[in-house]
Amino acid sequence: MGNSILFVDDDPDLREIVSDQLSASGYDVDSAEDGELAIDKLQEKNYEVVLLDITMPNKNGMDVLRFTKDHSMSCKVIMLTGMVGLSIAIESIKLGAADYITKPYNMDYLLSSIKRALEK
Repeated sequence: MGNSILFVDDDPDLREIVSDQLSASGYDVDSAEDGELAIDKLQEKNYEVVLLDITMPNKNGMDVLRFTKDHSMSCKVIMLTGMVGLSIAIESIKLGAADYITKPYNMDYLLSSIKRALEK
């Protein structure tokens, strides 16, 4: 089995499509529909990469990113968002995000970003 990835997005269709493509690329993929479920999964399993939407119900992506930092988790976090604001990108990187990708994103670019994060 490949590297473990947690994909967190509130869009069920996107979760299914991206999870299937990541699995086909050799990754072991779990998914969550919101930040609260993501935190539960992060407490249950050590993921190498977390793909994290910023705008979600319950806890948002920034809350989850802060959680990984506050709990000294070694997972690499890649932020995915439809928001284009520079300030949120800067805040994400300051909190330790490995990358910040705006939607819609190209799957090849996402796979490259995951590979770069795993090499760090």
